[in-house]
Amino acid sequence: MRNYNESYTGKINRKLAKKLRIVEVAAGREQADLVLKNASYVNVFSNQICQGDIAVAEGLIVGLGRYAGKEEVDVTGKIVLPGFIDAHIHLESSLVSPKEFAKAVLPHGTTTVVTDPHEIANVMGTDGIEYMLQATEGLPVDVRFMLPSCVPSTPMDESGAVLDYRSIDSFYDHPRVQGLAEMMNYPGVIGGDPQVIEKIVAAQAHHKKIDGHAPGLVGNDLNAYVAAGVYSDHECSELDDAIAKLERGQFIMIREGTAARNLKALLPLLTPQYAERCMFCCDDKHPSDLLNEGHIDDLVKRAIAAGVDPIIAVKVACHHAARYYLLNNRGAIAPGYLADFMVIDSFESFSIEKVFKRGELMYDGRAVKDFPAPEIDPYLVKRAHDTFHVASLTGSDFMDSRPRGVIGIVPGEIVTKDCGYAKEIDPAADILKIAVIERHKNTRHIGIGYLKGYGLKSGAVATSISHDSHNIIVVGASEEEMAQAANRVVENHGGIVVCQKGAVAAEVVLSIAGIMSDAPLQQVNEQLEHAKEIAFTLGVNRKIDPFMTLSFMSLPVIPTLRLTTRGIIDVGSQQYI
Repeated sequence: MRNYNESYTGKINRKLAKKLRIVEVAAGREQADLVLKNASYVNVFSNQICQGDIAVAEGLIVGLGRYAGKEEVDVTGKIVLPGFIDAHIHLESSLVSPKEFAKAVLPHGTTTVVTDPHEIANVMGTDGIEYMLQATEGLPVDVRFMLPSCVPSTPMDESGAVLDYRSIDSFYDHPRVQGLAEMMNYPGVIGGDPQVIEKIVAAQAHHKKIDGHAPGLVGNDLNAYVAAGVYSDHECSELDDAIAKLERGQFIMIREGTAARNLKALLPLLTPQYAERCMFCCDDKHPSDLLNEGHIDDLVKRAIAAGVDPIIAVKVACHHAARYYLLNNRGAIAPGYLADFMVIDSFESFSIEKVFKRGELMYDGRAVKDFPAPEIDPYLVKRAHDTFHVASLTGSDFMDSRPRGVIGIVPGEIVTKDCGYAKEIDPAADILKIAVIERHKNTRHIGIGYLKGYGLKSGAVATSISHDSHNIIVVGASEEEMAQAANRVVENHGGIVVCQKGAVAAEVVLSIAGIMSDAPLQQVNEQLEHAKEIAFTLGVNRKIDPFMTLSFMSLPVIPTLRLTTRGIIDVGSQQYI
């Protein structure tokens, strides 16, 4: 007890000394660590551009006005904004390690993200959650967590783990856990499934947020979903859907990612009438988009270019998410808030010149300051690199003479259409065979169907990124090449493979749980873009992302048709067809 008390006393004394210094600097009696001189900054409280020096000490903004600092940076003529927050993302969708993700988004002014690790949890269970917690510890982008609510997404899916509320309950005590992630099993909520509802009850018992996922839900079903305690939604692709949910008290996460792009449709929400209930998110973001388009800054730039008040756009990009998740020390430039901010040239060009994290310059307009990768338990590292248990496949495994449902792709969306039935591959009519192969427990379960709108004329494409259970999904113009592509994915311990004329034409190795790479972002992007181009030369529709689009064809909570390891599901009725 004595040692504990000494440790506790020492901790209190250190915090007291830090707080006393903050007060001294704020009062002007001591120099700040950093001062941005002559700043014009967005004040999210008064909704205006204010002027003055911004003083930083101990990683916090401590004063606004006139200050002297040990380091002073003149930002005359520039605009200072709070660091941006991605309100909902799956880090795994970047296809790289969390460190590489942080390096990619820092130049875009992102200083906090709220991630749902359900991708890796579907592969590794609670080990996957622990892996991501360790892999994000101490990064210069704060990574907060929402615990996976649906592993698997529905009981009709087949993943590497099944997590009930007891499995995840202890994680609520982690200081970076904000709540329960997107409740995708909205049929279970509406139908009063006790195992689904108890997850909501448990999260509320910990006084945590519960995020939603309910595309197109209306009427009393929507009322039941919201009444159950689901506070937000990021699946709105139409304005009426978003307003109906907002009117019932939900917060709307306006999503612009790689697979689903909803900003244009939801721009009318970015007005004084609705914007207070809105946040920006990306959900899923592939390397090329992170490198070429940006992150949350891209949504802000597009919104401003479309005529949205710049201050509203900035608040939606940071302050509203901070308030929603009770991250009360970020999302604003004000005394006591984290010194997370960026310097831009103007709202018109929106060129980010500097990014600071807790008062430390992390991006200077040219390069990101280097930082170490967090240490991860060796057991978790080994476990993450050994997640495939699949016997070798042959073309006969994908042959079936009876008619199967045809899933129709909708370009630019992750919803699908019901295109009837087919009984054979017909590339000329854009009818391809698609299969989902269980890869976690070697069950030999293979769901078979057909796909329309993908466009492939020859060869096959396989990927172990198949939301959310991350079984192997493969589409092809021949069963033999489908088997070859799937087998190569297994050999690589995960990834993307494009086969042509009996040979591997392109591949991306994703050996971390079959969904992330150990390689740098730029290298992964080059491999991915090469694989895309090969897929396009084989006929894949250039209006879609060949791999991101394919990865959603197995998610049985997005209308209309999906394919799991047991066959094609009508999502609305949750019945096999």
